[in-house]
Amino acid sequence: MKKIKNLAHATLCSRWKIRALAGVGGLLVGLGCAHAGAAPGGMASIARLMKPYDTHWTTPGGGPSASMPVGNGAIGLNVWTEKNGDINFYIGKTDSWSNWPGGANYGLMKLGQIKITMTPAPLAARHHFAQDLQLYKGQIRITEGRGAGVVKVRLWVDANHPVIHVQVRSARPISIATHLIDWRVKPGYSGEPDTIVPKLKRRIIWYHRDSRTNIAAVKNLTFGALIASPGCRDKNAETLQSTAPRKTFDISIYPLTATTATAGEWVGMLRRQAHQLSALPVAGALRADHRWWANFWHRSWVFVSGDKAAQSTTRGYVLQRFVSACAGRGAYPIKFNGSIFVVADSWHNNGAGNPPGVTADFRVWGGQYWFQNTRAIYWPMLKAGDFDMMKPLFNMYYRELMFNKPLVRQYYHHGGSYIAETAPFYGGIPDITPQMKCVYTTRYYTPILELSMMMLAYYHYTGDAAFARKTLIPMAALGLEFFDRHFPRDAHGKLLLQPDNSIEEFWSVSDPAPDIAGLHAVLAGLLALPPSLVNGSLRRRWEKMVTELPPLPMGLKDGKKVLLPYTGPQTAPRHNSENPELYAVYPFRLFGLGRPHLKLAENTFAARKYRMTGDWYEDAIEAAMLGRTGLAMKDVIVNFTDKSSRMKFPAFWARVNDYRPCEDDGAVGEDALQEMLLQTAGKKLLLLPAWPANWNVYFKLHAPERTMVVGRVLKGKLVYLKVTPASRRADVVVYKPRVVHE
Repeated sequence: MKKIKNLAHATLCSRWKIRALAGVGGLLVGLGCAHAGAAPGGMASIARLMKPYDTHWTTPGGGPSASMPVGNGAIGLNVWTEKNGDINFYIGKTDSWSNWPGGANYGLMKLGQIKITMTPAPLAARHHFAQDLQLYKGQIRITEGRGAGVVKVRLWVDANHPVIHVQVRSARPISIATHLIDWRVKPGYSGEPDTIVPKLKRRIIWYHRDSRTNIAAVKNLTFGALIASPGCRDKNAETLQSTAPRKTFDISIYPLTATTATAGEWVGMLRRQAHQLSALPVAGALRADHRWWANFWHRSWVFVSGDKAAQSTTRGYVLQRFVSACAGRGAYPIKFNGSIFVVADSWHNNGAGNPPGVTADFRVWGGQYWFQNTRAIYWPMLKAGDFDMMKPLFNMYYRELMFNKPLVRQYYHHGGSYIAETAPFYGGIPDITPQMKCVYTTRYYTPILELSMMMLAYYHYTGDAAFARKTLIPMAALGLEFFDRHFPRDAHGKLLLQPDNSIEEFWSVSDPAPDIAGLHAVLAGLLALPPSLVNGSLRRRWEKMVTELPPLPMGLKDGKKVLLPYTGPQTAPRHNSENPELYAVYPFRLFGLGRPHLKLAENTFAARKYRMTGDWYEDAIEAAMLGRTGLAMKDVIVNFTDKSSRMKFPAFWARVNDYRPCEDDGAVGEDALQEMLLQTAGKKLLLLPAWPANWNVYFKLHAPERTMVVGRVLKGKLVYLKVTPASRRADVVVYKPRVVHE
């Protein structure tokens, strides 16, 4: 793309215009039809709009790097077809932790690999081969041949139950074999081996059990699965073979993760679960599965058109949301470094091949959660209305905060708690002594503030008062208490955050901008909550803390007033590639369109040290929040086209800092695209604040106060708008889309 020219700020439409626009929805639908711009919105219409973004392959892949994903939120498959016609898939799960869950290069493991072989091999002919990811139905279809030689395979993971279905339909009788491929029982495997239960006749059962570890969170944690298929029996402990040729085969796989006193107890639990689930009619389960996916796609969408880049942007947005949905409803949050879709050959260091020991369990940056990377996946879920997928994040960090609370008391002899920037799923913090040498995350306390900000937003979007009482307020209160008790006051009675990291960029500095911005934003948000949620003593404590907060660090650069990353002489060495001063824009939203001191934020953004795109870099989001349409558009295109050259699926993003498939690339793209369409400032709904007139769009996004906004833009004009509830229409301010010159 050629360099995008700087553009002047947008002009606002007058309030009366938007009120009139909102009040003539029926007329606008008609106008939209005349301009090919109707706002369909029915289930069938959304299915039709989604169809172009299905993934369609006409040749088999050569291995797991040529796999496509499917899942149910807790269980995910990487599915590929080999040239000989065999169908393979890895099984990933959000809670299959190794005995070293914070391990440097492992942590979250696969359950194993399944290979399905058919005889004769109808898929090997490749005369009419097709492998399709059907997004609207959340399933993969594989077909080969026509007429009397056709075979059809449907793979899906039940959205409502922990079971994987493989349905094979052939026009002529075939034989079939289902093989378990388990690298953790092979010679040379260095970790704790799996167990494959022998002599089961009509079942395969295998499991991995962490029994030797000293880590309480995973001791006796057992994960594995049971495979069953009517008309098949064991050829050996790792293979089910059909007893006679048939036209129909149904293979069911029942994964389970549980902590039990003995392995035998886990096997019994698995058998009972499989028996209960096998009694459910598959046809009914499939219909319910399709309903779940239809409802998911109908609650939010963004369809962009106008040029090739717009189509790529839509594809990236849709596919990233699908990949998140496949892994977003499990016991633990989505892993930024590959989710549950890492594969054995995704390491590929400069084409040199995998080092010894790299399997589908391997991932760079290991099993720990890194908050700055993880948060990027979850911010866009608010506007998408994917609130159910945010609960695993909040639940994990609630447990971590409570786990860390007695450690804070033990180490520092005061109350409160915080969450480490990097930690395994069960938490833990270091005992940081004054003499301890600081490194990237040693004195990095920002995550509890950003998480509190996200939980405040969740409450405002959902209106869930029970969540506010049981989760938001207890967690935010512990985080604020930590800051209040842990740091001293200066000579003026102001909180002195010293020594404190300015995220990973500057170590052990004074009053870092991210934490100061976070404290201001979170305290303001909490004090704005209804009195019924915040009792008087807590409110008084927070009001006192507000009076003790220092101001954001500021200074001059090239004669212009800017935010600084910390207070005092700007002589601290840099250690990363971050712009901490811009945390006041994102994620803490003290500055931006529709808010005071916009020029200060614009100056700070223009003076930023690092100008980066892709992965977790935030430029795209910040550009959109500041109305920089051209730059936001350019960066979003980069994020949604940064496919890994090593992997075939178009939304398995490249490794920049993290690991393939990188979840941050697509997630940042989602967030920035949403911010280009809809922002909030107080009660105001800012519509099209950074939208290019070159792009048409049809969207449905969520906003605070349980608000939904549906709109269509054609040729730079808003031709359809519906705001629910209707009372929120008066809060809408429409910006004029800008022409972006490439």
